[in-house]
Amino acid sequence: MTRLLDTLALRPTDRRPIWVMRQAGRYLPEYLELRSRHAFQDAIRDPKVASEITLQPIRRFGFDGAVIFADIMTPLEAMGVDVTFDPGPRLTPMSLAEIADLPDLDPDRIAHVAETLRLVRREVPEDVTVIGFAGAPTTLLAYLLEGSGSKEYLVLRRAMHEETPELEAAIAKLATSMHAYLGMQIEAGAQVVQLFDSWAGTLPRSILEERVFPAARDTLSDLEAPTIYFAPGAGHALGSMRDVGASGYGVDWRIPIDEAWDQLGPAVAVQGNLDPAVLLTSPDRVHAAVRALIERTAGRPGHIVNLGHGIDRRTPLENVAALVAAVKESS
Repeated sequence: MTRLLDTLALRPTDRRPIWVMRQAGRYLPEYLELRSRHAFQDAIRDPKVASEITLQPIRRFGFDGAVIFADIMTPLEAMGVDVTFDPGPRLTPMSLAEIADLPDLDPDRIAHVAETLRLVRREVPEDVTVIGFAGAPTTLLAYLLEGSGSKEYLVLRRAMHEETPELEAAIAKLATSMHAYLGMQIEAGAQVVQLFDSWAGTLPRSILEERVFPAARDTLSDLEAPTIYFAPGAGHALGSMRDVGASGYGVDWRIPIDEAWDQLGPAVAVQGNLDPAVLLTSPDRVHAAVRALIERTAGRPGHIVNLGHGIDRRTPLENVAALVAAVKESS
């Protein structure tokens, strides 16, 4: 077992595990050098390149988790959806009926993700946990309906207020497909999988409870690995979020971690909740923030140190090093 796996099982560890979302990415000079020779989607589709990008932050900083280099849009390609990046995802907006009628996910069309996981699993140190991920049904639904990212996600929000067979069918299609995608990743070597529900927080608690959390639960149910659910901006529904049934829950920076944990309950692990902006300050400030975060958890087993969102591309490398060092010094 690794620290991350022990923590998700609520077992005591010598120290808290540490990884950060988007750690394989554009704040690293070695990533930028590699990307200068490979377009984003080409890098994802080449297992050798994707595995190298996944391993870069492990070599430099010694994180406890290696999160696979891919995108939440990646599995949509295995459902016949054309996606481009400019720089964010771009696709032709679809209706609920069209989404419900998408073909089932074809694992052969994204076999490169499985091969990347196998390569990473062979290369990482034994004490590093390999992390797979997928986008949650609601978040993927947002992109499919809107055609890209949005400030207010009004198309998604309007659809979620409607009670139609097409809405239920579209959500079910995405839940079934992402369940299969995560299962494929686990079979290929992912030891933990995280479900990103990036835009769930735009919705009211009643809809989260009625539609969003049940869809996430269906996606994560009966997987043969521990699971993490992360819905930034959904702090207004933490009390019912635990119904998703994940092993652990990501928490953004908007609520103190002890208060969030109290609402989620003692039977789950909690991940987060450092503000990514802290990493734009100084090493001393990073150390202080880590100490304060750990003090608020009061020694409870089950805390994974992470950010409350993805790491910003402008983050100085010395501040990331300070983050990891502060966690490792907290044993």
